[in-house]
Amino acid sequence: MTQQQRQALDELLRHAPLDVGGEIIEQRKIFHEMISSVPLPDDVSAQRGELGGVPVVTVETPGLDPSAAVLYFHGGAYALGSALDSAGLAADVSRRVGARAISVDYRLAPEHPFPTAIDDAVSAYRALLAEGVPSGRIAFVGESAGGGLVAATLVALKDTDLPQPAGAAVFSPWVDLTVSGASATGKAELDPALTAEALRIRARDYLGDHDHALPLASPIFADLSGLPPLLVQVGSHEILLDDAIRLAGRAAGHDVPVQLQVWPQVPHVFQGFAALLDEAGQALDAAAEFIKQNWAD
Repeated sequence: MTQQQRQALDELLRHAPLDVGGEIIEQRKIFHEMISSVPLPDDVSAQRGELGGVPVVTVETPGLDPSAAVLYFHGGAYALGSALDSAGLAADVSRRVGARAISVDYRLAPEHPFPTAIDDAVSAYRALLAEGVPSGRIAFVGESAGGGLVAATLVALKDTDLPQPAGAAVFSPWVDLTVSGASATGKAELDPALTAEALRIRARDYLGDHDHALPLASPIFADLSGLPPLLVQVGSHEILLDDAIRLAGRAAGHDVPVQLQVWPQVPHVFQGFAALLDEAGQALDAAAEFIKQNWAD
């Protein structure tokens, strides 16, 4: 049955109207309409708020542990998407982990270029700590560019007075804004959602004249020593496969406890399709188990 599910999802994504590299205002609208076409379950609440001056959406599911929190970072190539758009996937994580998910509405490029997103992420984390949630009970989770933002934020935290969170899980992370991984071309025909050219367009929007290989822009080139335990999940049918593999390898080389999970024949951020794909639910279960294992008692 899963082969049929994978084929159906591939067809769905190939015929979707979204063009990640297209005109920004139009694509933001399309992105929102695609995501919002799937309503949140009745037992999920998503409340707008603020954390450290940064807009957030707090996603809650039944039976939560109030002592813990997931700080969630949405995808969209640093230019699309929103905290509310990501509420469905954040809710899937929240439900499995048993903790609220706080989705960060970091400012988007090109209106707010690098390093604004990182500044917003650090501000939100600082405020969450100030509210009394201990770092050992906080996990970072991010998808696509949000996964890259997780990694960049963890690196940025090393130059602050803040502790690292208990752990981090990233789904199909975009961590090389030079778009130099072999899979950018090697997986181009298999990837139904992303193209290397679209990512290069959005990288220019985000970075402007900055070097695309800056460690905080492309954490694949950063010193990852001192980072908390890291889980990296990726599909084998996506152009960001190499980003995930290299991130895990670099983390391991810098003595970071890291797990890499490559799920065969599934696309970019396949975890967002748990209603359609068995592997998505299995990957979310694995991510939740990883998060819970690394939380302080």
